[in-house]
Amino acid sequence: MTQKLLPTSLVGSYPQPEWLIDRKRLAGRFPPRVRARELWRVAPDALEQAQEDATLLAIRAQEKAGLDIITDGEMRRESYSNRFATALDGVDIDNPGMALDRSGHPNPVPRVVGRISRRHAVETQDVAFLRANTDRMIKITVPGPFTMAQQAQNDFYADEAEMAMDYAVAVNAEIRDLFAAGADIVQIDEPYMQARPEKARQYGLAAVNRALEGITGTTALHICFGYAAIIHARPTGYSFLPELCNCRVRQISIETAQSNLDTSVLKQLPDQTIILGVIDLADMKVESAETVAARIRRALPHVDPARVIVAPDCGMKYLPREVADGKMRAMVEGAAIVRRELAGAA
Repeated sequence: MTQKLLPTSLVGSYPQPEWLIDRKRLAGRFPPRVRARELWRVAPDALEQAQEDATLLAIRAQEKAGLDIITDGEMRRESYSNRFATALDGVDIDNPGMALDRSGHPNPVPRVVGRISRRHAVETQDVAFLRANTDRMIKITVPGPFTMAQQAQNDFYADEAEMAMDYAVAVNAEIRDLFAAGADIVQIDEPYMQARPEKARQYGLAAVNRALEGITGTTALHICFGYAAIIHARPTGYSFLPELCNCRVRQISIETAQSNLDTSVLKQLPDQTIILGVIDLADMKVESAETVAARIRRALPHVDPARVIVAPDCGMKYLPREVADGKMRAMVEGAAIVRRELAGAA
Protein backbone atom coordinates (compact mmCIF):
# COMPACT_ATOMS: atom_id res chain seq x y z
CA MET A 1 0.00 0.00 0.00
CA THR A 2 1.13 3.54 -0.67
CA GLN A 3 3.06 5.18 2.18
CA LYS A 4 1.43 8.59 1.59
CA LEU A 5 -0.65 9.73 4.54
CA LEU A 6 -4.42 9.80 3.84
CA PRO A 7 -4.26 8.40 0.29
CA THR A 8 -7.42 8.82 -1.81
CA SER A 9 -9.42 6.29 -3.81
CA LEU A 10 -12.84 5.52 -5.21
CA VAL A 11 -14.83 2.74 -3.57
CA GLY A 12 -15.14 1.14 -7.00
CA SER A 13 -17.48 2.61 -9.58
CA TYR A 14 -17.33 5.83 -11.60
CA PRO A 15 -20.27 7.05 -13.75
CA GLN A 16 -20.56 5.25 -17.06
CA PRO A 17 -20.91 7.58 -20.07
CA GLU A 18 -24.35 8.18 -21.54
CA TRP A 19 -23.12 6.93 -24.92
CA LEU A 20 -22.18 3.59 -23.35
CA ILE A 21 -25.17 2.72 -21.17
CA ASP A 22 -28.76 3.97 -20.89
CA ARG A 23 -28.29 5.84 -17.64
CA LYS A 24 -31.95 6.79 -17.33
CA ARG A 25 -33.02 3.13 -17.47
CA LEU A 26 -30.14 2.17 -15.20
CA ALA A 27 -31.22 4.66 -12.54
CA GLY A 28 -34.89 3.76 -12.82
CA ARG A 29 -34.47 0.25 -11.43
CA PHE A 30 -32.64 -1.65 -8.71
CA PRO A 31 -29.12 -2.77 -9.62
CA PRO A 32 -29.52 -5.82 -11.87
CA ARG A 33 -28.60 -9.21 -10.38
CA VAL A 34 -28.98 -11.06 -13.70
CA ARG A 35 -27.57 -9.88 -17.03
CA ALA A 36 -29.22 -6.72 -18.34
CA ARG A 37 -27.71 -6.39 -21.80
CA GLU A 38 -30.59 -4.18 -22.88
CA LEU A 39 -28.98 -1.34 -20.91
CA TRP A 40 -26.00 -1.07 -23.27
CA ARG A 41 -26.29 1.49 -26.09
CA VAL A 42 -23.47 -0.04 -28.14
CA ALA A 43 -23.89 -2.99 -30.50
CA PRO A 44 -22.52 -6.29 -29.15
CA ASP A 45 -19.70 -6.51 -31.69
CA ALA A 46 -18.35 -3.10 -30.62
CA LEU A 47 -19.20 -3.29 -26.91
CA GLU A 48 -15.84 -4.51 -25.63
CA GLN A 49 -13.96 -1.72 -27.40
CA ALA A 50 -16.49 0.84 -26.16
CA GLN A 51 -16.09 -0.42 -22.60
CA GLU A 52 -12.32 -0.12 -22.88
CA ASP A 53 -12.66 3.45 -24.16
CA ALA A 54 -14.96 4.26 -21.22
CA THR A 55 -12.47 2.64 -18.83
CA LEU A 56 -9.73 4.91 -20.16
CA LEU A 57 -11.98 7.92 -19.50
CA ALA A 58 -12.56 6.72 -15.94
CA ILE A 59 -8.83 6.17 -15.34
CA ARG A 60 -7.89 9.60 -16.69
CA ALA A 61 -10.65 11.32 -14.67
CA GLN A 62 -9.32 9.77 -11.47
CA GLU A 63 -5.73 10.69 -12.33
CA LYS A 64 -6.73 14.25 -13.22
CA ALA A 65 -8.54 14.62 -9.90
CA GLY A 66 -5.37 13.45 -8.15
CA LEU A 67 -6.49 10.10 -6.73
CA ASP A 68 -3.71 7.89 -5.41
CA ILE A 69 -5.38 4.50 -5.92
CA ILE A 70 -7.12 3.97 -9.27
CA THR A 71 -10.01 1.63 -10.16
CA ASP A 72 -11.37 0.70 -13.58
CA GLY A 73 -14.62 2.48 -12.68
CA GLU A 74 -16.50 -0.80 -13.23
CA MET A 75 -17.29 0.37 -16.77
CA ARG A 76 -17.86 -3.19 -18.05
CA ARG A 77 -20.56 -4.00 -15.48
CA GLU A 78 -24.28 -3.44 -15.45
CA SER A 79 -23.99 -3.67 -11.66
CA TYR A 80 -21.27 -4.37 -9.13
CA SER A 81 -22.27 -8.03 -8.74
CA ASN A 82 -24.09 -9.43 -11.76
CA ARG A 83 -21.18 -9.82 -14.17
CA PHE A 84 -19.29 -12.14 -11.85
CA ALA A 85 -22.32 -13.90 -10.34
CA THR A 86 -23.72 -14.89 -13.73
CA ALA A 87 -20.36 -16.23 -14.97
CA LEU A 88 -20.34 -19.11 -12.49
CA ASP A 89 -21.27 -22.74 -13.03
CA GLY A 90 -24.36 -23.91 -11.17
CA VAL A 91 -26.45 -20.93 -12.30
CA ASP A 92 -29.29 -21.12 -14.84
CA ILE A 93 -28.92 -17.69 -16.43
CA ASP A 94 -31.68 -18.35 -18.99
CA ASN A 95 -34.33 -18.93 -16.32
CA PRO A 96 -33.76 -16.42 -13.50
CA GLY A 97 -35.19 -16.78 -10.04
CA MET A 98 -36.57 -14.14 -7.69
CA ALA A 99 -35.39 -12.79 -4.34
CA LEU A 100 -36.20 -9.81 -2.16
CA ASP A 101 -33.85 -6.86 -2.48
CA ARG A 102 -32.54 -5.08 0.60
CA SER A 103 -35.48 -2.70 0.26
CA GLY A 104 -37.93 -5.63 0.41
CA HIS A 105 -38.84 -5.55 -3.30
CA PRO A 106 -38.66 -8.70 -5.48
CA ASN A 107 -35.90 -8.62 -8.07
CA PRO A 108 -34.84 -11.16 -10.73
CA VAL A 109 -31.74 -13.00 -9.50
CA PRO A 110 -29.48 -15.86 -10.57
CA ARG A 111 -31.20 -19.22 -10.01
CA VAL A 112 -28.85 -21.76 -8.47
CA VAL A 113 -29.54 -25.22 -9.92
CA GLY A 114 -26.22 -26.96 -9.25
CA ARG A 115 -23.02 -26.65 -7.25
CA ILE A 116 -21.52 -23.16 -7.56
CA SER A 117 -18.02 -23.16 -9.05
CA ARG A 118 -15.87 -20.85 -11.14
CA ARG A 119 -15.15 -22.24 -14.59
CA HIS A 120 -12.74 -19.44 -15.60
CA ALA A 121 -11.38 -16.10 -14.44
CA VAL A 122 -13.87 -13.27 -14.95
CA GLU A 123 -12.07 -9.97 -14.26
CA THR A 124 -8.40 -10.64 -14.98
CA GLN A 125 -8.54 -8.82 -18.32
CA ASP A 126 -10.04 -5.82 -16.50
CA VAL A 127 -7.04 -5.76 -14.16
CA ALA A 128 -4.52 -6.22 -16.98
CA PHE A 129 -6.07 -3.32 -18.92
CA LEU A 130 -6.07 -1.11 -15.83
CA ARG A 131 -2.47 -2.03 -15.00
CA ALA A 132 -1.37 -1.23 -18.55
CA ASN A 133 -2.97 2.21 -18.49
CA THR A 134 -1.89 3.77 -15.20
CA ASP A 135 1.31 3.82 -13.18
CA ARG A 136 -0.54 4.43 -9.90
CA MET A 137 -1.70 1.82 -7.42
CA ILE A 138 -4.74 -0.08 -8.69
CA LYS A 139 -7.75 -1.67 -7.03
CA ILE A 140 -10.33 -4.04 -8.47
CA THR A 141 -13.61 -5.09 -6.87
CA VAL A 142 -15.40 -8.44 -6.79
CA PRO A 143 -18.80 -9.26 -5.26
CA GLY A 144 -18.63 -11.06 -1.93
CA PRO A 145 -19.85 -14.60 -1.30
CA PHE A 146 -22.42 -13.66 1.33
CA THR A 147 -23.99 -10.93 -0.82
CA MET A 148 -24.13 -13.22 -3.87
CA ALA A 149 -25.84 -15.89 -1.76
CA GLN A 150 -28.45 -13.32 -0.70
CA GLN A 151 -28.92 -12.26 -4.33
CA ALA A 152 -29.76 -15.76 -5.57
CA GLN A 153 -32.69 -18.15 -5.63
CA ASN A 154 -31.45 -21.39 -4.11
CA ASP A 155 -32.97 -24.38 -5.93
CA PHE A 156 -30.12 -26.78 -5.18
CA TYR A 157 -28.51 -26.52 -1.75
CA ALA A 158 -30.13 -27.90 1.39
CA ASP A 159 -28.23 -25.28 3.40
CA GLU A 160 -27.82 -21.63 2.39
CA ALA A 161 -24.57 -21.47 4.36
CA GLU A 162 -23.12 -24.27 2.20
CA MET A 163 -24.04 -22.29 -0.91
CA ALA A 164 -22.27 -19.22 0.50
CA MET A 165 -19.15 -21.28 1.14
CA ASP A 166 -19.10 -22.51 -2.47
CA TYR A 167 -19.44 -18.88 -3.59
CA ALA A 168 -16.47 -18.17 -1.30
CA VAL A 169 -14.34 -20.83 -3.00
CA ALA A 170 -15.13 -19.22 -6.37
CA VAL A 171 -14.25 -15.76 -5.05
CA ASN A 172 -11.01 -17.07 -3.56
CA ALA A 173 -9.91 -18.44 -6.93
CA GLU A 174 -10.80 -15.14 -8.60
CA ILE A 175 -8.88 -13.08 -6.03
CA ARG A 176 -5.76 -15.19 -6.58
CA ASP A 177 -5.98 -14.58 -10.32
CA LEU A 178 -6.63 -10.84 -9.85
CA PHE A 179 -3.45 -10.44 -7.84
CA ALA A 180 -1.54 -12.51 -10.39
CA ALA A 181 -2.86 -10.18 -13.11
CA GLY A 182 -1.37 -7.14 -11.36
CA ALA A 183 -3.90 -5.85 -8.82
CA ASP A 184 -2.43 -4.02 -5.80
CA ILE A 185 -5.69 -4.22 -3.84
CA VAL A 186 -8.69 -6.52 -4.30
CA GLN A 187 -11.93 -5.40 -2.66
CA ILE A 188 -14.83 -7.69 -1.78
CA ASP A 189 -18.21 -5.92 -1.90
CA GLU A 190 -20.48 -7.16 0.91
CA PRO A 191 -23.35 -4.66 1.33
CA TYR A 192 -25.74 -7.40 2.47
CA MET A 193 -23.76 -7.89 5.67
CA GLN A 194 -25.30 -4.61 6.79
CA ALA A 195 -28.72 -5.42 5.32
CA ARG A 196 -28.96 -8.92 6.88
CA PRO A 197 -26.78 -8.90 9.98
CA GLU A 198 -28.16 -12.04 11.62
CA LYS A 199 -27.31 -14.24 8.65
CA ALA A 200 -24.01 -12.40 8.35
CA ARG A 201 -23.19 -13.45 11.90
CA GLN A 202 -24.37 -17.01 11.32
CA TYR A 203 -22.25 -17.72 8.24
CA GLY A 204 -21.37 -14.54 6.32
CA LEU A 205 -18.17 -13.80 8.18
CA ALA A 206 -17.03 -17.42 7.77
CA ALA A 207 -17.73 -17.18 4.03
CA VAL A 208 -15.65 -14.01 3.67
CA ASN A 209 -12.80 -15.56 5.64
CA ARG A 210 -12.96 -18.60 3.32
CA ALA A 211 -12.81 -16.28 0.31
CA LEU A 212 -9.61 -14.79 1.75
CA GLU A 213 -7.99 -18.08 2.78
CA GLY A 214 -4.35 -18.19 1.74
CA ILE A 215 -4.49 -14.72 0.17
CA THR A 216 -1.37 -12.66 0.88
CA GLY A 217 -2.12 -9.50 -1.14
CA THR A 218 -3.86 -6.42 0.27
CA THR A 219 -7.60 -7.01 0.50
CA ALA A 220 -10.50 -4.69 1.28
CA LEU A 221 -14.14 -5.17 2.20
CA HIS A 222 -16.93 -2.71 1.39
CA ILE A 223 -19.98 -2.68 3.63
CA CYS A 224 -22.63 -0.01 3.16
CA PHE A 225 -26.25 1.08 3.41
CA GLY A 226 -26.86 0.81 -0.35
CA TYR A 227 -26.62 3.25 -3.26
CA ALA A 228 -27.98 6.63 -2.16
CA ALA A 229 -29.78 6.94 -5.51
CA ILE A 230 -31.73 3.75 -4.77
CA ILE A 231 -31.91 3.43 -0.96
CA HIS A 232 -32.91 6.84 0.39
CA ALA A 233 -33.28 6.16 4.13
CA ARG A 234 -29.93 6.10 5.92
CA PRO A 235 -29.56 4.59 9.38
CA THR A 236 -27.25 6.44 11.76
CA GLY A 237 -25.20 3.34 12.59
CA TYR A 238 -24.15 -0.07 11.35
CA SER A 239 -25.95 -3.24 12.37
CA PHE A 240 -22.85 -5.29 11.51
CA LEU A 241 -19.44 -3.75 12.02
CA PRO A 242 -17.49 -4.74 15.17
CA GLU A 243 -17.69 -8.35 13.96
CA LEU A 244 -15.35 -7.42 11.12
CA CYS A 245 -12.41 -7.17 13.52
CA ASN A 246 -12.48 -10.99 13.25
CA CYS A 247 -12.22 -10.83 9.46
CA ARG A 248 -9.05 -11.66 7.52
CA VAL A 249 -9.50 -8.54 5.38
CA ARG A 250 -6.87 -5.77 5.66
CA GLN A 251 -9.04 -2.74 4.79
CA ILE A 252 -12.69 -1.98 5.60
CA SER A 253 -14.74 0.57 3.63
CA ILE A 254 -17.20 2.49 5.81
CA GLU A 255 -19.57 5.32 4.94
CA THR A 256 -19.69 8.25 7.36
CA ALA A 257 -20.93 11.23 5.31
CA GLN A 258 -24.46 10.32 4.24
CA SER A 259 -25.42 8.87 7.62
CA ASN A 260 -23.38 11.34 9.70
CA LEU A 261 -21.98 8.25 11.36
CA ASP A 262 -20.77 8.42 14.95
CA THR A 263 -17.12 7.77 14.13
CA SER A 264 -16.35 6.44 17.61
CA VAL A 265 -17.40 3.04 16.22
CA LEU A 266 -14.06 2.99 14.40
CA LYS A 267 -12.40 2.19 17.72
CA GLN A 268 -14.02 -1.24 17.43
CA LEU A 269 -11.78 -1.98 14.42
CA PRO A 270 -8.34 -1.46 15.97
CA ASP A 271 -6.22 -3.31 13.42
CA GLN A 272 -7.59 -2.83 9.90
CA THR A 273 -7.08 0.16 7.64
CA ILE A 274 -10.27 2.21 7.37
CA ILE A 275 -11.43 3.29 3.90
CA LEU A 276 -13.23 6.36 5.24
CA GLY A 277 -16.30 7.46 3.29
CA VAL A 278 -16.38 11.28 3.34
CA ILE A 279 -18.35 12.11 0.16
CA ASP A 280 -22.16 12.31 0.33
CA LEU A 281 -23.55 10.63 -2.80
CA ALA A 282 -27.15 11.61 -1.97
CA ASP A 283 -26.31 15.31 -2.42
CA MET A 284 -25.76 16.52 -5.98
CA LYS A 285 -23.96 19.58 -4.62
CA VAL A 286 -20.18 19.25 -4.69
CA GLU A 287 -18.74 19.49 -1.20
CA SER A 288 -16.12 22.10 -0.41
CA ALA A 289 -12.66 20.87 0.40
CA GLU A 290 -13.13 22.17 3.95
CA THR A 291 -16.33 20.11 4.36
CA VAL A 292 -14.40 17.02 3.34
CA ALA A 293 -11.55 17.94 5.69
CA ALA A 294 -14.02 18.29 8.56
CA ARG A 295 -15.41 14.81 7.85
CA ILE A 296 -11.89 13.37 7.91
CA ARG A 297 -11.09 15.17 11.17
CA ARG A 298 -14.18 13.64 12.82
CA ALA A 299 -12.63 10.19 12.48
CA LEU A 300 -9.09 10.95 13.62
CA PRO A 301 -9.73 10.88 17.39
CA HIS A 302 -10.73 7.22 16.91
CA VAL A 303 -8.30 5.91 14.27
CA ASP A 304 -4.63 6.56 13.57
CA PRO A 305 -4.40 8.63 10.35
CA ALA A 306 -1.78 6.16 9.15
CA ARG A 307 -4.66 3.64 8.95
CA VAL A 308 -7.00 5.85 6.88
CA ILE A 309 -7.72 5.90 3.15
CA VAL A 310 -10.06 8.70 2.04
CA ALA A 311 -12.91 7.71 -0.29
CA PRO A 312 -16.57 8.35 -1.18
CA ASP A 313 -19.20 6.61 0.93
CA CYS A 314 -20.07 4.16 -1.86
CA GLY A 315 -19.81 3.77 -5.62
CA MET A 316 -20.24 6.88 -7.80
CA LYS A 317 -22.11 4.94 -10.50
CA TYR A 318 -25.34 6.96 -10.36
CA LEU A 319 -23.85 10.46 -10.18
CA PRO A 320 -23.62 12.79 -13.20
CA ARG A 321 -20.01 12.72 -14.36
CA GLU A 322 -19.40 16.41 -13.72
CA VAL A 323 -20.64 15.98 -10.14
CA ALA A 324 -18.46 12.91 -9.64
CA ASP A 325 -15.43 14.79 -10.98
CA GLY A 326 -16.10 17.74 -8.67
CA LYS A 327 -16.54 15.49 -5.65
CA MET A 328 -13.30 13.63 -6.41
CA ARG A 329 -11.40 16.95 -6.60
CA ALA A 330 -12.95 18.09 -3.30
CA MET A 331 -11.98 14.77 -1.73
CA VAL A 332 -8.35 15.12 -2.85
CA GLU A 333 -8.18 18.76 -1.71
CA GLY A 334 -9.82 17.96 1.64
CA ALA A 335 -7.36 15.15 2.28
CA ALA A 336 -4.50 17.52 1.41
CA ILE A 337 -5.75 20.06 3.99
CA VAL A 338 -5.73 17.49 6.78
CA ARG A 339 -2.42 16.04 5.61
CA ARG A 340 -0.83 19.49 5.92
CA GLU A 341 -2.37 19.95 9.38
CA LEU A 342 -0.98 16.62 10.54
CA ALA A 343 2.47 17.44 9.14
CA GLY A 344 2.43 20.78 10.97
CA ALA A 345 1.46 19.13 14.25
CA ALA A 346 4.14 16.48 13.98
